[in-house]
Amino acid sequence: MEKIRLALLSGGVSSEREVSLNSGKQVFDALDKDKYNITLYDPKTDLKQLVIDADRIDAALIILHGPFGEDGTVQGLLDLLNIPYQGAGVLGSSMAMNKLVAKRLYQGASVPTPTYLSFSMTDKIDPLMVIEALNLPLVVKPACAGSSVGMTIVKKAKDLQDAIKLGFQHDDTLIIEEYIKGIELTCGVLGNEELEALPVIEIIPGQGHEFFDYKAKYTAGETREICPARIDETITNKVQQLAVKAHQALFLKGYSRTDMILYDENLSVLETNTIPGMTATSLYPQSAEVAGYSFTKLLDKLISLSIKEHKKQKLRRST
Repeated sequence: MEKIRLALLSGGVSSEREVSLNSGKQVFDALDKDKYNITLYDPKTDLKQLVIDADRIDAALIILHGPFGEDGTVQGLLDLLNIPYQGAGVLGSSMAMNKLVAKRLYQGASVPTPTYLSFSMTDKIDPLMVIEALNLPLVVKPACAGSSVGMTIVKKAKDLQDAIKLGFQHDDTLIIEEYIKGIELTCGVLGNEELEALPVIEIIPGQGHEFFDYKAKYTAGETREICPARIDETITNKVQQLAVKAHQALFLKGYSRTDMILYDENLSVLETNTIPGMTATSLYPQSAEVAGYSFTKLLDKLISLSIKEHKKQKLRRST
């Protein structure tokens, strides 16, 4: 059988560049070389070459995180180049990347999410008003950053301004939301039309981490990840149903991973990731493995789903 000519995109220009490069290396190592001829492209330096090579590429794997990779920009370029790629298209990618837009869509689809306020860089923010509206502690986070970059849990009123300043270093829009203390859970979804909810993972950040922050996410041994999560069948089903509902609310395809909090038998969705991490410590591959997909088989599945979805989208092109 003729090999699939695969473009592997990693690196990019966001603050998550190093994570993306690491993920890309591990994905390259896991791909079946008997099935794929793989060419690596770093969007920071290789976009021109990608365009030149487009007619010789059968599919792409986007292993990019954050702005200019996970937000629909690269997806739009690949659409123009007529190259299939895994995961969400332009619409879903851009909406999920913007946490403010995602929250509004969650609310419209009756997906529970923490109460919040949003601010742009030009707004005058009254800290007392914010605290009065949401109470302490608070979570301050940029609207369009990933991997908890620029995020702060604020416990004291005097720390709110510094948290706001940090958040605005990463985006021009901020979300300030109520802090919900509970069990951190995450659930992956796999598929295009027929969606499979993967086993739920329980996340226990190690000492020194108040939440699943950047270091806890990407440093081996910093966090305990238990799969399947230590929750009963009823809660497990609710988590999986909510992950599918969030996936659908954001018009996603292929795969996603939705993070949520369990508190007092209630669930609240924090965010949905359209390109979950693909390193040795990443959550999505761990969950997929419990579901019966080795890392290599998971990548095969994502590539297959991307090619099938692309055939449908060809209907939009003029002949």
